[in-house]
Amino acid sequence: SEALKILTERLKHFNAHYKLNYSQVTIRDQKGRWGSCSEKGSISFNYKLILLPDEIRDYVVVHELCHLAELNHSRNFWALVGQTIPEYRKLRRRLRGLG
Repeated sequence: SEALKILTERLKHFNAHYKLNYSQVTIRDQKGRWGSCSEKGSISFNYKLILLPDEIRDYVVVHELCHLAELNHSRNFWALVGQTIPEYRKLRRRLRGLG
């Protein structure tokens, strides 16, 4: 419940900028992912995100939020991410290093 509270707050914070619609937020124990977004607007986060540094957690939140507008990793998608997380490339490398 703590993960849901923290991640939902961060999602709302960033969505004040993006103004995208999502249907629900769930917290899971995902083995190989930090988060996911469905075509129906459901966003799921790995509960372990709350153990990561704030800036990496925020990158994952914004990454999944931007998938509501672009369900791919196109140039447009990364431009959206960069609107609120300009250092996303550095954070993405750090996240990959965490496994």
